Amino acid sequence: MSGHSKWANIKNKKAKTDSQKAVVFQKYSRELIVAARLGGPDPAGNFRLRTAIEKAKSAGLPNDNIKRAIDKGAGAGASDNYEELTYEGYAAGGVAVVLEAMTDNRNRTAGDVRSIFTKFNGNLGETNCVSYMFDRKGIIEFNADEVDFDKLFEASINLDAEDVTEEDDIYKVVTSVENFQTVVEGLEAEGFKSSNAELTRIPQNNIEITDLKIATSVMRLIDRLEELDDVQNVYANCEIPDEIAEQVEV
Repeated sequence: MSGHSKWANIKNKKAKTDSQKAVVFQKYSRELIVAARLGGPDPAGNFRLRTAIEKAKSAGLPNDNIKRAIDKGAGAGASDNYEELTYEGYAAGGVAVVLEAMTDNRNRTAGDVRSIFTKFNGNLGETNCVSYMFDRKGIIEFNADEVDFDKLFEASINLDAEDVTEEDDIYKVVTSVENFQTVVEGLEAEGFKSSNAELTRIPQNNIEITDLKIATSVMRLIDRLEELDDVQNVYANCEIPDEIAEQVEV
């Protein structure tokens, strides 16, 4: 659901198959179920659920599916007992990888994740083996052609956001995890409509991968992890130049 290296845009431009779309819908449904279970089914009083609904709608999840997932999380009928887990390890070239999962069977998920790491020349590690290389932050995105940067910057700083940057026609407001909800709701109250808002992991330093063989292993490992139903987000501390990434068939 999240990609934070420049080559991710190349993959995102490729046509999505029906099976890939189904996996994406499943991931959003799980987040809706867990958010509703933890904080209740009313998005007005459940920030995590409200954010999940907005993201699910942006991804094209039908309203009926959204409602069913919320009802399921709130206890209307049988509900899967998903738990949230984090896995860490190294991809080829010493690239650090952190993935977040929601699963009702941790043994199955651990086995699937370990198998993918092994297949693509990586190693699944112990807890905290690489997560310290990433900073947990809130990111709130705005389309640059819809927002005045100076006004957004002023409003964000007044709300104690950490930074406002521009990347690929997108303005990004960076916040601490603790201040994320305050900034999101504060900017909404000021009339700023975000295109995306999420908690993420930002690498402190990136490794540039210019070797095609290593790039292929890294990109395929991350792609296969993202295809797992149980995996919600994958983060890696690498940058792969476009001219290299374009040669990789994931």
